[in-house]
Amino acid sequence: MIKSMTGFASSTHEDEQATIGITIRAVNHRFLDLQLRLPQFLSDLESRVRGVLQKRLSRGRVELAVSVHLRGTTGPSVELNAEFVKALSGALDDARTQGVVSGALTPGDLLRLPQAVTIRERAAEADPTHDAQLAVSIEEAVDRAVVELEDMRIREGEHLRVDLEGRRQSLATLIDALEDAAQAGRSELETRLHERVREIGLQPPVDEAMIAQEVVRTAARSDISEEVTRFRAHLAHWETLVDGDQPCGRKLDFLLQEMNREVNTFGAKADGLGVSELLIDAKAELEKMREQVQNVE
Repeated sequence: MIKSMTGFASSTHEDEQATIGITIRAVNHRFLDLQLRLPQFLSDLESRVRGVLQKRLSRGRVELAVSVHLRGTTGPSVELNAEFVKALSGALDDARTQGVVSGALTPGDLLRLPQAVTIRERAAEADPTHDAQLAVSIEEAVDRAVVELEDMRIREGEHLRVDLEGRRQSLATLIDALEDAAQAGRSELETRLHERVREIGLQPPVDEAMIAQEVVRTAARSDISEEVTRFRAHLAHWETLVDGDQPCGRKLDFLLQEMNREVNTFGAKADGLGVSELLIDAKAELEKMREQVQNVE
């Protein structure tokens, strides 16, 4: 099955406990590389989140961010920086003595100074039941986001499949033409060798049957029928992989390496009119397919 390795998804879950936000981004990678960003108080949940991702994803660099806004009943905590206020008050007293300012320091003055007052949410007391329910909610939100990511990767994978299938068919056509051109070239080689033998007019006369066998043996070195058979087997295996249920990106990449090796052998052995041009076209198609397969899971 062809699925893209790139995609984006987000999911939001809200209940009486918290608002949970999940964001996932995926790009190409040779293996599965998970990068997780969770709030510090959820660090114990990281292994469970990894498990959710590993069940559905097999390749790609996946970045997942989790944000949690708790709906606790505790109120805010307001802390006064007494040392700062004391120093500020002393400085104002000096300024009044010098006639620079007048009036007393007011609460409004302090609120306008971020160094004077710190306001933060008061941490809620630990509640095992609450924590367990929150963990379940986060796992469910992550699972929904991963499903959305997979849907996007499957849609993009369908576009990749269409493009790759067109190129696979083009390769099959090129190999048919290459086989015909190589066979014609082999026949032409045999004819040239026979003519050359007659022109030389070997003296003293030798066994013509032996010469004929040697000509055939020399021409056979340009036979690419075995390589063509293997290449067609690779094309058939390609269809099997893309129609299966398992991720196939690595196997498709391996098949392309094997097909490229066969094409190189064609170039070393085949002879005939148009063979070089067909080889160049085949290599170009293989390179385009290789680039596309880099994005297949």
